Amino acid sequence: MKITPISQWLPFNDYLVIAGPCSAETEAQVLSTAHSVKKINKVKVFRAGIWKPRTRPNTFEGIGIKGLKWLQKVKKETGLLTCTEVANPDHVKACLDHDVDILWVGARTTVNPFLIQNIADSLEGKDTPVMIKNPINADLSLWVGAIERFLNKGITKLVGIHRGFSTARPSQYRNEPYWKIPIEIRQKVPGLPLICDPSHITGDRGKILDIGQKAFDMAMEGLMIETHPDPDSALSDRKQQVTPKHLEEILQMLHYRKEFTNDQCFGDKLSSLRSKIDALDKELLDILKVRMNIVHDIGKEKVKKNITALQKSRLDQLIDQRVLWGNEINLPEDYVDEIFQIIHAASVKTQTQLME
Repeated sequence: MKITPISQWLPFNDYLVIAGPCSAETEAQVLSTAHSVKKINKVKVFRAGIWKPRTRPNTFEGIGIKGLKWLQKVKKETGLLTCTEVANPDHVKACLDHDVDILWVGARTTVNPFLIQNIADSLEGKDTPVMIKNPINADLSLWVGAIERFLNKGITKLVGIHRGFSTARPSQYRNEPYWKIPIEIRQKVPGLPLICDPSHITGDRGKILDIGQKAFDMAMEGLMIETHPDPDSALSDRKQQVTPKHLEEILQMLHYRKEFTNDQCFGDKLSSLRSKIDALDKELLDILKVRMNIVHDIGKEKVKKNITALQKSRLDQLIDQRVLWGNEINLPEDYVDEIFQIIHAASVKTQTQLME
């Protein structure tokens, strides 16, 4: 079953913007925010968390079902579509009973196939669009699996939300973007519309513009940005929310890029440059094949002497040296590090197979 193009059920010009508070706190706060973002041309959908799955208890976990009545007022007074997060079939039923237009599944829910299946089952036969955030950990299969579970129930109005991934490593972001994963999911799920949630990636309103621009550079269809009339007094995620005025300023500074153009001259030039890339990639593969043959020979020698496939000191030396070589020709350290981590992992796998 194929995903329904977003243009068929949610038309917009250039890109989509979904805005609204992390949490619905009061009726006045919800309606004030909605009327403010309605004045911003690009905003088509109003978001507000009704149930908040917090990491730890004894914090604000959402206003609950009465907040859905506020969303009904938002739609009636502003004409904006509404959306909120659901985590179980009871949430789904309550949202449908209150005419919520779009549902989204959060990162903590996407990691659990049982919860996803329950939600998908509860939506079978319905025409409600569902947006699915990436799982909290960098597991592409879980994200793809969640989408497939909805497709299997005939739910085809689907959108992926890239909100970043939890990491134990020090980071400037609340959640690492790992941009290769949204690229890969588009390869795994053809036709999947993808929007970015820079609020959750950054955890810092001052960095939303940069991540939003990166999302457009990566050909994403839109942004979901948490917006609050007074972010510093918000009951949840106050550091990553912006005021409606700040939201408008961010959108004005963003440079939207199209994925295609009809300019023949540009197309010819791009084709020429890409031909050079293709030739270089072929050379890279030939070199990698030669390298793997040597890895195989090393593995056979290790088997003779009963030596382990993985030698940590060699790995450390190899990575450090390659990063140093990369520095000498102005290649980013993380780029070189990631490439050779992958190459070395494949080498260890090859040698391990010789030892079986």
